[in-house]
Amino acid sequence: MAAAVRPPVRQAAGREAVLVVPRARLLTDGSWHGVRTDGLEATLATIAGAGEFRPRADVEEDPSWQQIIPHMVVCTDRGLLVMRRLTASSEVRLRHQYTLGVGGHINRDDARKGADPVAAGTLREWREEVICDRAVPATLVGLVKDDTAPVGRVHVGLVLLVEAGTARVAVREARKLAGEVVEASALASLYLQLESWSQLVYDAYQAGRLAPAPDRAAPLRLWLPAAPAAEGAG
Repeated sequence: MAAAVRPPVRQAAGREAVLVVPRARLLTDGSWHGVRTDGLEATLATIAGAGEFRPRADVEEDPSWQQIIPHMVVCTDRGLLVMRRLTASSEVRLRHQYTLGVGGHINRDDARKGADPVAAGTLREWREEVICDRAVPATLVGLVKDDTAPVGRVHVGLVLLVEAGTARVAVREARKLAGEVVEASALASLYLQLESWSQLVYDAYQAGRLAPAPDRAAPLRLWLPAAPAAEGAG
């Protein structure tokens, strides 16, 4: 596993500060379009060495800073968890689109007391966004990038496959998201309504590219705790 991520914390005068990495440091070989399954450990090491927290408002439209987003794809025995962003969603540019990704920005508080903010932010997003009746594993399996859209130009997604099996999962933030588990094959009918990242992730999933490699240790593997309905920020 890569070294724990402990970026410096910049004070943001009360504004939301999010984890970012200079584009020149993170995308040394240039950008790409789609899901990459190589370079995962190197990416985590770069985040650890070059990441910092900056006010979200300052980087939201500045592609020279890449915002790091955990993008958890929840796979159950019945299919994939698919969600639709409602009007109350904080990301105006993605409202009313469908997504396969649980997650969001990694915040300054995720790095408190020397914690690895990537791991801590992923766990926080899980508790905030999902109801689940048992602990389930999440494994980093890819990186998603899309520079063709304004949102994608300023974000890099860490694609984590959540192997939920027979666990019962549901959306917690019902004011912001509507969700259900759908058979992967049935998602084809929603393809054009998926966010660009989710289209790319769905393509990779259907091609069998997101299965955790059995012959080597994953660069990041977490156990996501059971998240009963009474928990979470909502």
